[in-house]
Amino acid sequence: MRPPLWIAAWALLLHGCAAGRAPSPRNDIRNCTADPPYLPPTATNTTARLAALRGLLRTRGAHAYIVPPRTRNGTAVVTEDKAALWTDSRYWTQAERELDCNWELQRTTSIESIGMWILEAVPAGGNVTLDPFLFSIDTWNSYSRALHGSGRTLLPLETNLVDQAWGDQRPPPSSSEIYSLPAEFTGSSWQEKVAGIRQQMEQHLRRPTAVLLSGLEETAWLFNLRGDDIPYNPVFYSYALLTNTTISLFLDESRLSLAARRSLLLGCPGPLCVELQQYGQVSAHLRRYAQGNVTVWLGTEYTTYGLYSIIPQEKLLEENYSPVMTTKAVKNAHEQEMLRAAHVRDAVAVIQYLLWLEKTVLQGQVDEFSGAQHIDALRWAQEHSHGPSFQSISASGLNAALAHYSPSNGSSRSLSVGEMYLFDTGGQYLDGTTDITRTVHWSEPTPLQKEAYTRVLMGNIDLSRLVFPSHTAGRTVESFARRALWDVGLNYGHGTGHGIGNFLSVHEWPVGFQSNNVPLEAGMFTSIEPGYYRDGEFGIRIEDVALVVEAQTEHESEETFLTFEVVSLVPYDRKLIDLSLLSPEQIRYLNSYYERIRELVGPELRRQRLEEEYAWLQASTEPFPLSSAHTLAPGALALAPLLSVLLSGLGA
Repeated sequence: MRPPLWIAAWALLLHGCAAGRAPSPRNDIRNCTADPPYLPPTATNTTARLAALRGLLRTRGAHAYIVPPRTRNGTAVVTEDKAALWTDSRYWTQAERELDCNWELQRTTSIESIGMWILEAVPAGGNVTLDPFLFSIDTWNSYSRALHGSGRTLLPLETNLVDQAWGDQRPPPSSSEIYSLPAEFTGSSWQEKVAGIRQQMEQHLRRPTAVLLSGLEETAWLFNLRGDDIPYNPVFYSYALLTNTTISLFLDESRLSLAARRSLLLGCPGPLCVELQQYGQVSAHLRRYAQGNVTVWLGTEYTTYGLYSIIPQEKLLEENYSPVMTTKAVKNAHEQEMLRAAHVRDAVAVIQYLLWLEKTVLQGQVDEFSGAQHIDALRWAQEHSHGPSFQSISASGLNAALAHYSPSNGSSRSLSVGEMYLFDTGGQYLDGTTDITRTVHWSEPTPLQKEAYTRVLMGNIDLSRLVFPSHTAGRTVESFARRALWDVGLNYGHGTGHGIGNFLSVHEWPVGFQSNNVPLEAGMFTSIEPGYYRDGEFGIRIEDVALVVEAQTEHESEETFLTFEVVSLVPYDRKLIDLSLLSPEQIRYLNSYYERIRELVGPELRRQRLEEEYAWLQASTEPFPLSSAHTLAPGALALAPLLSVLLSGLGA
């Protein structure tokens, strides 16, 4: 059984051409209808790779192979004579820049669309294959439903064909150390966490005998261990099986640090003794365990179909997320304080970067790539830093219209005072993970740019200050971030937010505003990140991380109400804000937020002897005059009536 990272990384190169697109005068994207087809320098030639993969398909008697997404970004399907990539609007233009004309670009991510394409591309009686250890149970079931009754057969193929096609070019697996987090950076000991999960097992009506963990975040969090097997994510390849009396952890045991090994074996023998087994032994171990009188509790969103298929159906307890995943989502008081502290130091690095940009951009001395390198270096210099939490997005002008664009050395735009600049960056610290986006302009923005920025900010504010009942689904309130844009016919094509971890994944499920996220509870952290993107011109996004907290309401109630406490602490670009569009309530919120930035970040800047940055912060957080507010602006409309309609209509 091979880890999925390298497969996913290879899949990122499998990009494609949009079939039937009209010719485009732009030279930064492909034109597959031209004669001869036009490919920009950024495109990747996949002809040889596809030929190798198709040869393997033929030897297996397969007619199609599905390649999974990397962090839900896109899915590829290769048949005997076709190839296609499915991705959402964040990556459409990027795909057109990087794909050759061997590929069709499908502008959706729905499995229904993938299924329809397969039905057209694969003849009746054909076999559709995938690696079952790279797809979750839910994803497998979705493909199974899409192909049901069509005469096409969905088959698991444990020999990964991409790995075989990759051959000796495949990077070797990580050999770095797997280490224990220092006690001061954990919310509780791993023994306390195990006890809590076992208590949930005992209290469940089905009384499961074991919990199976397949998500890398789950094992890292449960055992207070970290590694670096996935770029930017401090996790390691592993599985775990936790029973009432035993604990089995499957990983490369040789990579455990001495302290980590001692911690895991401290309770031996006994119910808190961790039995260490090799990563590849998980299937055999699970098969033996499933022969007994057992019930295995698992989460269908993260558990691989390969493991799921080992366990007899009558011995399964299936829920969307495992108890470890849902417990991890609600941070305890110590975890909350650590994340707050990490965001204060992170704000220092971002403020240093903004001041540096103001000096260097005017001199024409910085491009997207050098900018990304500089903010990464500033974060590395902060206490407890373990580097960036994802590849920094540093996008100027038209590149900012690509929601997840990242520059490369030698092919990045120079930053210009006459263009919008968007940077979406984050850090990994021992006490927390950060993610923040700011959009700036160093000269005079156009009226559209200023209005669009202000409406994106209004959406950020409206959702951040919202009060709502406990256990409200994120999807129920998500539209508050879009309302100011919708009012004038604007929108954005990505999600409004995602969960975030304590020195774990920057995109941490199951928290967020999508339909498959869990209801919001106090103690959860989520990003709030509305945006607007004008293809070929500019892009805007304002992203903050916020903690769900109990709201202090005017009237007492037996029902608990919640709101958000924004923990990202960096001011917005004043010259891009049209105060006449903001309501008095929105301006009051901004002023209160800026006062909190001064109180929390100002002392840290002075502690680090950054007096110039301190002066910059004071100027950037001057309160806005309430007299500038437009009392009839959309933001001034009462939020409560709209919320009540949404809650009644969507069933919070």
